[in-house]
Amino acid sequence: MFQNIIEILILSAIQGISEFLPISSSAHLILVSSLYEFKSSSLLIDISLHLGSLFAIIYFFRKELLDIKNNQKILVLITLGSVPLIIVGYFLYTTGIIYSLRNIEVIAWTTLIFGIILYIADKSRFDKKISANLNFQSILIIGLFQIFSLIPGVSRAGITMTAARILKFNRVDSSKISFLLSIPALSGASFLGLKDLFDQSVEFNYLVIIAIVSSFIFSFVTVKFFLEYINKFSMNAFVIYRIIIALFLFFIIYF
Repeated sequence: MFQNIIEILILSAIQGISEFLPISSSAHLILVSSLYEFKSSSLLIDISLHLGSLFAIIYFFRKELLDIKNNQKILVLITLGSVPLIIVGYFLYTTGIIYSLRNIEVIAWTTLIFGIILYIADKSRFDKKISANLNFQSILIIGLFQIFSLIPGVSRAGITMTAARILKFNRVDSSKISFLLSIPALSGASFLGLKDLFDQSVEFNYLVIIAIVSSFIFSFVTVKFFLEYINKFSMNAFVIYRIIIALFLFFIIYF
């Protein structure tokens, strides 16, 4: 039992931290699952981890989400910006193509390439803001960029922040756009997972509650401190981290 709880906490930390940082949660979960055979890992636990992150981001932005009158434009744009990911993601999922992308070599190259693109985009010193500058054209471009996040290693947070920085939004607002876009993305992932879950015989247990709660905590803390961090510093630390991970994977693959 104790080992199961430790495994859930590790998976929750990976999900909660990497989901909202520009380092790819799917890549980290795939890599950890490949290196270690976690007995607690299952479809039900995966869904629970995603639900924990979803609840955390909804709770973090609860004021904006509930204040529909003043934030109607932003909420509509975020919904529209999520349509490309939902359509393409559903197609790749139902055809099974998405599973062919889940390998270490793909992760290594996408981690490196999109890390470098993030570095270049983050050099922008422009200062567009969500309230004044987010419109249909910009959210559509960010939404199209978000499709790349279906490839493990790209990072949904990373690619949406990259797109927003290319469009000259400041770092904090680029991060907020990315976080708000995560709500439909996580909802979609959870829905597809639940759809598969209904086709299986599963047993709900205490690990599900631990997974949801711990993922919620790690996710909430990550979002809170990342926004404070990015208000003062650049994305360089995350770019360096991605390069180190990529080089490590290249060593494993090619040597």
